[in-house]
Amino acid sequence: MKYILLLMLTLTLYAQNDFSARILYGNATNKALGDILIGDIGSHPENLSVTAFDMGYLLRRDAFDMPIDIYLKAGLSHFNEDDYSDVNEFVMYVKLLYKLDFANNRIRFGLGEGFSYASDALRVEKLEAETIEDGKTSKFLNYLDITLDFDFGKLIRYKPLEETYLGLALKHRSGIYGLVNGVTKGGSNYNSIYIEKNF
Repeated sequence: MKYILLLMLTLTLYAQNDFSARILYGNATNKALGDILIGDIGSHPENLSVTAFDMGYLLRRDAFDMPIDIYLKAGLSHFNEDDYSDVNEFVMYVKLLYKLDFANNRIRFGLGEGFSYASDALRVEKLEAETIEDGKTSKFLNYLDITLDFDFGKLIRYKPLEETYLGLALKHRSGIYGLVNGVTKGGSNYNSIYIEKNF
């Protein structure tokens, strides 16, 4: 972890802000997406967690003449499945980041949409699929990445750390009510924290 942080700090020497790198850690919840978005984040009774690393490339800055940056992102995740076999995941998605500047800082609201391919269905997805008759799971599902973060460097007024963001993320896989591989139940939500650096 300390080597990744050192790498992210080193990248500030070459800052052009066309790329981003993010490390993330989260825990599973048995709450639905809608519940989480209104603040009922919950948790899962089993010890299910995820560690992820994403990279992004800036496609458009201030798109639509608004404070919205658009990134193409890809990443790898490792899911710790407690007493079951661990699962690895590849994600690719397009992410919109809405930037709000006030009080000498920047807050960003992010929404990413794309796909997820996992080496196996996650434990939490299998448990959810079991709640309905003929419940399906799939390695390939829709992916959402919903985030809220702030510029840590601006907060502590240390210029080399500007464009280093600390935030909260919701990592979501689902079949969109059966649109993807017939998965109506069998999705997953992971409440996460992360650090992201633009360079």
